Amino acid sequence: MYTASTALLETLRACGVSYVFANYGSDHPAIIEAIAEARASGRAIPEVITCPNEMVALSCAHGHAQVSGSAQAVFVHVDCGTQALAGALHNVARNRVPVFIFAGLSPLTQEGELPGGRNEFIHWLQDSRDQRGIVRQYVKYENELRTAVNLPQVVARALQVAASDPQGPVYMVAAREVTEAAAAPVRLDPAEWPPIAPRALSEEAVVEVATALAGARRPLIVTSYLGRRPAAVDALARLCRRLAVAVVESAPSHVNFPHDDELYQGNQWSQPVQNEALAEADVVLVIDSDVPWIPAVSRPRHDAAVFHIDVDPLKPWAPLWYLKARGVFHADALTAIRQINARLDDLTVDGRAATERLARCAERHRRRAARLAEHERADGEDISPEFLTACLRRHIPADAIVLNEGITNYAVVADHIGERAAGTLFTSGASSLGWHGGAAIGAKLATPERTVVALTGDGSYLFSQPSTVHWMAARNRTPFLQVIYNNRGWAAPKFSALQVHPQGYASRAGDIGLAFDPPPDYSAIAAAAGGAHARIVRRPDEVEAAIAEALAVVHDEQRAAVLDVWLPRL
Repeated sequence: MYTASTALLETLRACGVSYVFANYGSDHPAIIEAIAEARASGRAIPEVITCPNEMVALSCAHGHAQVSGSAQAVFVHVDCGTQALAGALHNVARNRVPVFIFAGLSPLTQEGELPGGRNEFIHWLQDSRDQRGIVRQYVKYENELRTAVNLPQVVARALQVAASDPQGPVYMVAAREVTEAAAAPVRLDPAEWPPIAPRALSEEAVVEVATALAGARRPLIVTSYLGRRPAAVDALARLCRRLAVAVVESAPSHVNFPHDDELYQGNQWSQPVQNEALAEADVVLVIDSDVPWIPAVSRPRHDAAVFHIDVDPLKPWAPLWYLKARGVFHADALTAIRQINARLDDLTVDGRAATERLARCAERHRRRAARLAEHERADGEDISPEFLTACLRRHIPADAIVLNEGITNYAVVADHIGERAAGTLFTSGASSLGWHGGAAIGAKLATPERTVVALTGDGSYLFSQPSTVHWMAARNRTPFLQVIYNNRGWAAPKFSALQVHPQGYASRAGDIGLAFDPPPDYSAIAAAAGGAHARIVRRPDEVEAAIAEALAVVHDEQRAAVLDVWLPRL
């Protein structure tokens, strides 16, 4: 029988969805039946991945979309499963990742009027007044599938919304009676549901920005997620090299600029120091950044001309957000940079000034490289995060996908992991911890031929649901290397407390409730759940061999590997 559930699965596949990451409940009998029927009959549907945890399911879709650029689907159970998505939903919303989320609703009938009506006690307890309201402020679009008649068109529209800039998650619901309803196949042409075309700058904006950059004495570009479109990285490099424009990454979630280029002036996160390049810039162009600087500690000089180009310039999801920019432009970064480059062909550039800027940037770049190299040296019996990351750099393949959820070591990973090509280094782009585990599985499904490396703090490892992650990795043959930067506690809240209360009681207390000491045997959790290679590393002289051994397991045995590396205690 061809049902609305069959139509849903076929439409998802027709629209480019490769995987459904599923966490089933009592609202999914028709979908389970449609999947079984498709497998028995050879009907083409997305591959279904069983996910025992909803956070992991959505993180899998998140990681896949970051690498592939294509929306994937997540199926969860009514209001309960929807609420369990909360942290991962925050991440995909803030990181602007396209995802199709489907949840059932409690059945609409209770006396046998329609197939799929209420027949379990839980159907009354999981009914809610406004299930879609749970996610409304985090999704781009939410709707209820009320009939099988036009289900393909409604699903195609939802995916069109998800894929249009600024990209993001969409959420659909349907009651059991609807998913059980008979349907007539609708052959939908996905080409008729394209995402909105990238937005360009107006000609006036192109002239204004290009003229300001060309005439600046100390121009600077700040970006965070321009590299979500890898082609934009090369376009930005071309723009900066022709004018000798310095580049700073602020809390980068992608590779945005070549780190070995002399114009690259480093990355800044929450360090309580004024950024040197930002302080001296007379023209600042912010491209695709939610937090280009933290004004309380680091900001442009008072007379700097600031311009802002962004796929999401107003940030309407944020009640408090402003930049004090002279020009704000809603445009696709790649399109805008190409326009500016074309305009520069008609402008005269002061070659002597550009040469002087390049020399200044090169000297700062050289000093920064020397500082980083100094921090990477082994010192005594402790393993520093800088030393660990440098060792990883020497072993992981150049085309490996690296997922950075180091939290207080975000900057360390960004600084010391080495030159990475566009589209090979990611963070969650937000603040709900535990993304990296599911994201590693999603990334491996998207690019099975490449090595995936997930770098995590011990706190974010616990948040990632490691037992679920490693069971899934073993079942789906998605091996990856996971390295835990283990300082035996939550460093982030400690640093936050000390920044606000540097001389307070917490600064003098021996225990402020943030330590995991003695810690769990993190790698043993992965071994028990999914047969992962597990090793605890406590000394600097063990690190190189441990990494080589773990990568050999991943490549040769097709098993995940977890290295629990002990850093100095929190």
